[in-house]
Amino acid sequence: MTERSERGPAHKTLEIGMALLIGVFGLVVILGSLKAGINWGAEGPRAGFFPFYIGAAIVVASAINLWHAQRDDDGRLFAEWGQLRQVMSVVVPTAIYVGSMPFIGLYVASMVFIAWFMRWLGGYRWLTTIAVAVGMPVLTYLVFERWFLVPLPKGPLEEWLGL
Repeated sequence: MTERSERGPAHKTLEIGMALLIGVFGLVVILGSLKAGINWGAEGPRAGFFPFYIGAAIVVASAINLWHAQRDDDGRLFAEWGQLRQVMSVVVPTAIYVGSMPFIGLYVASMVFIAWFMRWLGGYRWLTTIAVAVGMPVLTYLVFERWFLVPLPKGPLEEWLGL
C-alpha cells in the first residue's frame, strides 16, 4: 500500500469518478429526451427538445472534466478516511431518513432522525433528546397541518391516530 492510499483517496480518482457519474446522468437525460421526442411538432418543440440539449451540454462538460482530470496528476489527497467517515456519518442517516419518509411518514421519521443525531452525534442526555425529538414533529404538525392547513406526508401511525 502506498502512503496516499492509507491516508485517503486521491483527488484525481474522485475527479474521474464524478466526471463519469455526471456523464452517465447526462446520457440518461438524452435517452429520456429521445423517448419524448426532440423534434418540432405542430405546436412547436416537443417535450424532449430542451432536455436533450441540456443533457448534451452535461455530457460535453463531463467529457471536458474527465479530460482535465486525466491530464492533471499532482498527487493531491481528496480527503483523509477519517474525514470521509465524518461526512458519511451525516449522509447515510439523512439518506435513510429521506428514503423512509414515504413508508413511515414525516413525523415518525423526523422523531427517529432527530433522536439519532442528538444522541449519537451530539451526546445529549436522554431526557433532552426525547423532548426535542417528540416536540419538534408535534410543533411541525401544529404549525403546518393545523395552522397553515398544509398536509404533510403521513405514515401508518399517523393514519391510525387519525391525524
